[in-house]
Amino acid sequence: MHVRKLIVCFLVGIVFSMLVSVAPLWADVEGGGGLDASGLQKQVETAHATAESAALAGNNAWMLTCCALVLFMTAPGLALFYGGLVRKKNVLGVMMQCFFLMGLMTVLWALYGYTLAFGGSFDGLMAEGSVSNPYIGNLDHLFMNGIERVWDEEAKGPHTPMNGAIPAITFMLFQGMFFIITPALICGAYAERMKFSTMVVFTILWGTVVYCPLAHWVWGGGILAFGGTDSWAGGALDFAGGTVVHISSGVSALVCALVLGRRLGWGHEDMRPHNLTYTVIGAAMLWVGWFGFNAGSELASDDLTSSAFATTHFAAAAGAIGWAFMEWIARGKPSVLGAASGAIAGLVCITPGAGFVNLMPALIIGAAAGIVCYFACGALKAAFKYDDSLDAFGIHGVGGTLGAILTGVFATRAAWDIAEGQPLGLLEGGGVMLGQVVAVVVTIVYCAVVTFILLKILDWTMGLRVSQEGEVRGLDINEHGEEGYIFV
Repeated sequence: MHVRKLIVCFLVGIVFSMLVSVAPLWADVEGGGGLDASGLQKQVETAHATAESAALAGNNAWMLTCCALVLFMTAPGLALFYGGLVRKKNVLGVMMQCFFLMGLMTVLWALYGYTLAFGGSFDGLMAEGSVSNPYIGNLDHLFMNGIERVWDEEAKGPHTPMNGAIPAITFMLFQGMFFIITPALICGAYAERMKFSTMVVFTILWGTVVYCPLAHWVWGGGILAFGGTDSWAGGALDFAGGTVVHISSGVSALVCALVLGRRLGWGHEDMRPHNLTYTVIGAAMLWVGWFGFNAGSELASDDLTSSAFATTHFAAAAGAIGWAFMEWIARGKPSVLGAASGAIAGLVCITPGAGFVNLMPALIIGAAAGIVCYFACGALKAAFKYDDSLDAFGIHGVGGTLGAILTGVFATRAAWDIAEGQPLGLLEGGGVMLGQVVAVVVTIVYCAVVTFILLKILDWTMGLRVSQEGEVRGLDINEHGEEGYIFV
């Protein structure tokens, strides 16, 4: 009985305490001094602002990470991948090309490259009175105008221009990393024989008259942009650079290989890779960096980002297996170089469709890339006898083209409803294939013609190749006065 009374008293005390704590709040509402309608509205606005700030922080943190990942792809990723594939007398030459372009292309992008690619585009940052152009960006963002932070006199504080869900600075940086790696991919075609000085001038010109217009056509609201008012054949689906990066660099690489001619001793001297360890490490770095390349192209951290991340990974895995199995069947042994090359081929092939296809098609796309690029780097190159030193065309040109076409087959609104409910790929009854084919043809023709013209002009004015003596000595000593390996 005594225990029961204690329990009753305890419960009564709890109820009384709750009433005492709630009473002031109730009195405030009744008296109009607390959580009235305006107070509740203010709290809702505060919560909304906090949520927006958190979303901005999350998206921006992810995108800055992606910027670092894509830069990581050029060096050390591509530098090691290409560096291991050349002979040891040229290892520093290839690494210098990749590293130097990180600096050179960044400066060009800041000065005028970004505005030629994205000035007057859909980014919402057009200057008052400026006019957009479907063929080339305008000069709205020359010298980073409209991109960098500025002082706002009305707000009495710094103002950061925005591009969608992220600051315009972040978007500019992310796209700038693509501007760096694309011409670096071409280095694989003219490795071991092109003059460094000519390479620098060629890359400046190529970035200006090939990459910037092409990026504007596809991503800046130009003639190849999907669903654009000025788009040819409805435009193309290119999530992360199948046309802009891989077909452009691959086709230009083939033209470089043909115009420069074969390396001395090609076909009868030993030109095997001098350090496959470098190459495999570089391939692994590229695989990791590609998550920033593809998944980052969503320009936010959301559910589509996860899908693009997964399709990227699946395609790389299937590509590595596909190439290795082809070697297993043809030669009896799968090679380390083959597995690494297959992974890169799968990554290249999934790039245009990473955000448009689902997971099982990504496996098919990756496997197809491993098999097709295996033949492109082997039988095709042997049949036509061109010296694409490090198979830039066989992997990026062929793989990028295959990826653009397969995107037209497997693209689905279930991955990204970019056409507002309309079907996309052939398998779901969509009509994007025509736009994919047109974009591929336009990219191939434009890049091939302009690259050929640039090389011919430079050959007449500067010369393309090092001397025969310099090629025999190696580019490390001939062009840079250094050696990659000194054992003392």
